[in-house]
Amino acid sequence: MDKYVVVDSTLVKEYINGNEHAIEILIKRHQQRLYSFIYSKIQNRDSTEDIFQDTFIKVIKTLKKGNYNEEGKFLPWVMRIAHNLVIDFFRKSNRMPKFNNSDEFDIFSIISDGSLNIENKIIKEQILDDVKVLIEELPEEQKEVLVMRIYNDMSFNEISENTGVSINTALGRMRYALINLRKIVEKNNIILIN
Repeated sequence: MDKYVVVDSTLVKEYINGNEHAIEILIKRHQQRLYSFIYSKIQNRDSTEDIFQDTFIKVIKTLKKGNYNEEGKFLPWVMRIAHNLVIDFFRKSNRMPKFNNSDEFDIFSIISDGSLNIENKIIKEQILDDVKVLIEELPEEQKEVLVMRIYNDMSFNEISENTGVSINTALGRMRYALINLRKIVEKNNIILIN
């Protein structure tokens, strides 16, 4: 057994099939990276330990219920759970920014807020990273328009000229990009912020 490393997906299957030792291997394998990730956001050892434990409690419950379907992506899935628990931690400690319109959150309103405290800056950076990963899942035409508009600050007229499509087509692609981003967020149960 020492001559080769058992991949995460195999250990997950073994745990689901009743091998309790498999989850111990997974926890030991990823504990340093996960703990460091949580601590880098929280900067408090006790809270980091609590969130680390809560993360694996959630992992174990999800696996036992048979709700895990992230084949081959165990660590990113666990990191996302930890990330969501970090955000919950900041919410509970009332250190998240408040928004006037509670029905709809505009991701760009937090990104443009220059008065964010350190916790919120860390969360903002994580959200930006998460959004960039989500954008990669969009169809190429939608991704292209969204990147030009949001990251390159181009007008729809400029986008139209650069892509060789009409302004209405560029607007439509942007609209569908945002709709599809929302679907990806909901499908993966990702919490960007409330």
